[in-house]
Amino acid sequence: MTVELGMFTMPFHHPDRDYAAILDEDREAIVLADRLGFTEAYVGEHFSSWSERITSPLIFLASLVDRTRQIRFGTGVINMPQIHPATIAAQVAMFDQLCRGRFVFGIGPGGLVSDFELFDVGQAELRPAMMLEAIDTVLKLWSQDPPYEIDGRFWKVAVKNAIWPEFKVGYVPRPFQQPHPPIALSILTPNSNSAATAGERGWIPVSGNFFHRRYLRGHWEKYVEGCERAGRRPDPDVWRVSRSILVTETDAEAEDYLADPDSGLSFYYRFFHYSFSHARKALFMLKPDLEVPDEDVTVDTVKRALIIAGSPRRVLDQLVALREETGHFGTLLMAGHDWDRPALWQRSMELLATAVMPPFARHAAATPAR
Repeated sequence: MTVELGMFTMPFHHPDRDYAAILDEDREAIVLADRLGFTEAYVGEHFSSWSERITSPLIFLASLVDRTRQIRFGTGVINMPQIHPATIAAQVAMFDQLCRGRFVFGIGPGGLVSDFELFDVGQAELRPAMMLEAIDTVLKLWSQDPPYEIDGRFWKVAVKNAIWPEFKVGYVPRPFQQPHPPIALSILTPNSNSAATAGERGWIPVSGNFFHRRYLRGHWEKYVEGCERAGRRPDPDVWRVSRSILVTETDAEAEDYLADPDSGLSFYYRFFHYSFSHARKALFMLKPDLEVPDEDVTVDTVKRALIIAGSPRRVLDQLVALREETGHFGTLLMAGHDWDRPALWQRSMELLATAVMPPFARHAAATPAR
């Protein structure tokens, strides 16, 4: 077995930055990832945040189809409760055709509080059910010709009268990959039911980077439970694990950047410290030590607990330790971050791909999964 390298970007930038400039920067990051041999690039979707301003990952990724050669594009994620399933089915099918199947269909129930309010899907207990109904509707639309009549709890989808077979009017487009693109599910919370759902349905589990690594093993265990319920053999090669990683020429260079309270990474983890303290009431997910009182958890302690950083040798050691703690995973997703220092972050990607991943992959190949 081996480990491949991909990336997952929310994307997250300081809200004062120019909109067009950050879109260009995020595109350049994926072009560089493709050149360096990254296998996948997942991009998030947010409708009401100036910190995360990709409102359509499909539109954004479509601008990269002709600028890249081999990297697979992933939505990370399409927030299913916020968009009509027929819209999702038609647009995803078109994108999969445009990229000739270089696509992983990442889905989720949504995660941004302002988007929940904007689309009036704030009831947490309903969102997982809405996500499942939406994806089931999408798959039904792709699997049959009209007439369509899907009587769901949240959406009624029907085309019964306006059907012109000669011109295929009334027909929902279908994707390039048959019967459909691979589906990936974003996983966040400890003991996540989403992980079990991914296992039951044969979907790709994707664990995020914005929580402590101690919860990763639980994601895999829940995924295994789901697989076993469905009579499916769990394969750890399908598991994607995302982490914030900074690779520098020396350990001292990484330390200098981590110590900067005004760096892009500091702002990123300041956001999550605020989010998990206020909106989610789940600061435990970020704590390096669960015994530490909430009031003593600082942005700096969170940052240093969640970021893998240092020279190639030091980063390699941390990745080996991570894999020993969590068990085998098939793809390491480098979290995309604001290029507040472009040369530093570009060099970090190069070092990760050329100096860290080859020995890490050799280690994985020589070490059995557990």
